[in-house]
Amino acid sequence: MLSNLELMEFHVNVLFKNDTENRLTVVNEPPYDAAPRIFVGDTNLGSVVRYSNTLDEGLVENLGQVIETNPGANLGEVINILNTERQLDNLWVGPAYVFPDASDRTTTKAIQVTHENKELLKHYFPYTFEDFTHKQPCFVIVEDKIPVSICCSARKTTKADEASVFTHENHRGKGFGLEVANAWAKEVQKQGRIALYSTSWNNFASQSVARKLKLLHYGTDIHVS
Repeated sequence: MLSNLELMEFHVNVLFKNDTENRLTVVNEPPYDAAPRIFVGDTNLGSVVRYSNTLDEGLVENLGQVIETNPGANLGEVINILNTERQLDNLWVGPAYVFPDASDRTTTKAIQVTHENKELLKHYFPYTFEDFTHKQPCFVIVEDKIPVSICCSARKTTKADEASVFTHENHRGKGFGLEVANAWAKEVQKQGRIALYSTSWNNFASQSVARKLKLLHYGTDIHVS
């Protein structure tokens, strides 16, 4: 069984692309936006820290002295150091989860979307349709011939996938999100990869989904841009 720290290593590699020196380059999905200036993945066994390849070496050295002692506790000082280069653009903080074994989870209504039936997505999930090759596996629930709930791989590597779950507003509260997420996780695990899920602390609906799915909380993400 993987440790929380090992899971966090898989997680950062799913979220972002890295150069040969393990520095962040871009977000690991089209249109490949710039990665944050710093990623900190905090777990009970320690932290995974990655810096953008755009940061000056002197700045990285200063940040390292602060971050590597206690990243969460010293976040204010990290922001102050970054502000000497340029003002903070964005701060993301939220929980990171992993799906437990999903092989015995029942999914009766979820339909797998493949290249053969991906036209299902064209009018209702156009972004997923356009980038379908990178979004598999993908599952939907269809009501009245309309896909109303979807779970697909937002970002992925050969080792792990990160879930993206969405249910149209007037179809929420019916358990559709749970069903497509379970179907997705079962397929990801069947293919031999780790099924991951993360969100922000202020996204209460997403955290509620994680609780209902009985996901395992292994750490906390901090992205500073």
